[in-house]
Amino acid sequence: MLKVVHDTEASNENTAGGSLLDQIVRDGARQLLAAALQAEVAAYVEQFADELDEAGRRLVVRNGHHEPREVTTAAGAIPVRAPRSTTSVSTR
Repeated sequence: MLKVVHDTEASNENTAGGSLLDQIVRDGARQLLAAALQAEVAAYVEQFADELDEAGRRLVVRNGHHEPREVTTAAGAIPVRAPRSTTSVSTR
């Protein structure tokens, strides 16, 4: 059986106190979450692509990112910036 052994004298530790492997897992989890959030927002915006206001502008558009926050995973806490969309309310 393989085991991960932490050698405190080795320089495989990052500033957060975890191993290099832990950092790689956190980075991978962050990238997967970011991709999933981007895909979800893109699908939401596309769902309402044909909804237009009186001037012919889309009612649902992509609008930047929310404030960063930490999401706790089995790999530890990872920072996430979720994309956001804006829904305009028509005055019809």
